[in-house]
Amino acid sequence: MSAASHANLDRVVLITGADHESRERLAQVATDCTANGAQCTTVFSDLAERGAAEHVIHETLANFGALGQLVANAGHAQRQTLQALDADAFQSAFAALVKRARPALETSKRGRVVALSSFVARRYRADAPFAATAAVKAALESLAKTAAAELAPHGVTVNCVAPGYTRKDSGPSADNASVWTCAAEATPLGHVAEPADIATLIAFLLSDEARHITGQTIHIDGGLMLG
Repeated sequence: MSAASHANLDRVVLITGADHESRERLAQVATDCTANGAQCTTVFSDLAERGAAEHVIHETLANFGALGQLVANAGHAQRQTLQALDADAFQSAFAALVKRARPALETSKRGRVVALSSFVARRYRADAPFAATAAVKAALESLAKTAAAELAPHGVTVNCVAPGYTRKDSGPSADNASVWTCAAEATPLGHVAEPADIATLIAFLLSDEARHITGQTIHIDGGLMLG
């Protein structure tokens, strides 16, 4: 998540992670941000828990006094069948974040919201079920369109980015060569995305150049949705 101060809109950022296992990675991101001239603060909060989204926004405003740009990237792909669905999986951290951040976004000089969706919201396979993740991401895209319509009069844009197979820094499949080979073969361009590919698109959507783009879900998937 990124936040902006009144003093320098582009040089203040708050990032958040779900648990202390994220500490090392967040520390590196914070170091990189600081090295590039930004003021950076980290907050540990599990956005799946009630009240967590409100806490993150509160900390942002308490630290910086304003919030101009919000990137919602909580959650992970979870293999799960329809039968195994849990009602708690449908709680929307995105809705809570935007609701709490709305007053600050509306008064920002460049209000931007970018939410991370996923190709699983539009690509269904019985042998690789992502029932909860697909449903949540599809709902996220719908909520983003509603937010885009409601915030448009205030000049705030709201968009979704839907990555395809993207290389991970860590996790159970990060070092599994066969998994990544299969992912590359399933992608028409023949290779998976790097995190920087996704970050570049997000940065563009947060910029002045993207001021006339809102209510969109942009797929960055190497052509995965072509088939």
